[in-house]
Amino acid sequence: MSMRTKLIIMNFLQFFAWGSWMMTLAHYGFVEKQWNGAEFGLVFSTMGFASLVMPTLFGILADKWKANYVFSLLHLFFALSMLGLPFIDSPIPFFWVLLVAMSFYMPTIGLNNSIGFLILKREGKDPTTYFPPIRVWGTVGFIGAMWLTNFFTKDWGAGQSIKVSFIISAISAMILAIFTFIALPALENENNKNSNEKKTLIQKLGLEAFVLFKQKKMALFFLFSLLLGGSLQLTNAYGDGFLQDPTVFPVGELINNFSTIILSVSQISETLFILAIPFFMKRFGIKKVMLFSMIAWVLRFGLFGLADNSILGFTLIIASCVIYGLAFDFFNISGALYVEQNTDSKIQSSAQGVFMLMTNGVGAVLGNIIAGFVIAKYFEDPITHVKDWPGIWMAFAAYSLVVAVLFALFFKHKHNPLAFENIKH
Repeated sequence: MSMRTKLIIMNFLQFFAWGSWMMTLAHYGFVEKQWNGAEFGLVFSTMGFASLVMPTLFGILADKWKANYVFSLLHLFFALSMLGLPFIDSPIPFFWVLLVAMSFYMPTIGLNNSIGFLILKREGKDPTTYFPPIRVWGTVGFIGAMWLTNFFTKDWGAGQSIKVSFIISAISAMILAIFTFIALPALENENNKNSNEKKTLIQKLGLEAFVLFKQKKMALFFLFSLLLGGSLQLTNAYGDGFLQDPTVFPVGELINNFSTIILSVSQISETLFILAIPFFMKRFGIKKVMLFSMIAWVLRFGLFGLADNSILGFTLIIASCVIYGLAFDFFNISGALYVEQNTDSKIQSSAQGVFMLMTNGVGAVLGNIIAGFVIAKYFEDPITHVKDWPGIWMAFAAYSLVVAVLFALFFKHKHNPLAFENIKH
């Protein structure tokens, strides 16, 4: 088996373990467990909480030890944690166990990339050219997991409780842990190993990039990253719960029956819009591309808000899923490029870490918790837990629109087409 094939398998299983449960968590919490919006918002925020500190800590450990061994052990502990979730009914204990699981899983996303880069460099291959075609198999794994979970949890399939999704995730994570431990070579960070330069604790923790907050343009950029980060996971959090809500989409009909498969169109779209980024970057520049993303988030939520159980409603849902690819990719990739172009080369990795911290960490935590409380207070019957889904989605759309308008008014950036001549995917 070639090393490229091994990396493809690693990426496939990495995101298979995530996609098998994340998209159906809302239906599990709202329908099977009857949690309210605030309780579910807290549960779903675990990914954000885990992203605040754990990737940095385990990244340091991977630099000191062997990266693939750390990666393998993290997936093993993640799998064991996930196996405990089916036995928990109360949202607070569920939150703590899922937080433990996410604390093991979230660091593996960055380690997955690092391992791929290290192996490709050892083989004399440029990661910029060779890694994207490998990484796309991670999205394929995420989609495949969604389809498999849809089969196991629907009446037309195996008809199991959604709690089976946690077991599917655990099994795939265990397979990945064993595979990476056995199949991949022992990986040490050669730069750290051979360097005699002593680093301060601040440098080891990647905190030197926080000096960027002293620059007005970077502080403003990170602020908008936080604000939009509050939107990034909302449809992943509530999308499947919406499509499986029998008060909106009757059980046994198309949308309810194939909810997870329908939502996988979002991930398919994500892979396709990546190919369009070089054209848009060169033609319009970072600010306009990021603004396109923010407007796309307005449409993503707004189309869900207009959708109902009709042919037109189904069309609006599919359109929303297609738009998701633009909304998600254009912001994340253009934002990463903005950080790269506006920071010193010595702190670029740390600066990218701050960008991810503001979006997937602080932004995601605040977004999920605040959204949960808002839903519980204004858009949910306190007794029956029946939700006003049009109101929920339109509130999310209004928030995204406000962020887009403020971004257009206050964020300043001059486009230089020559800066994007070498962008390739």
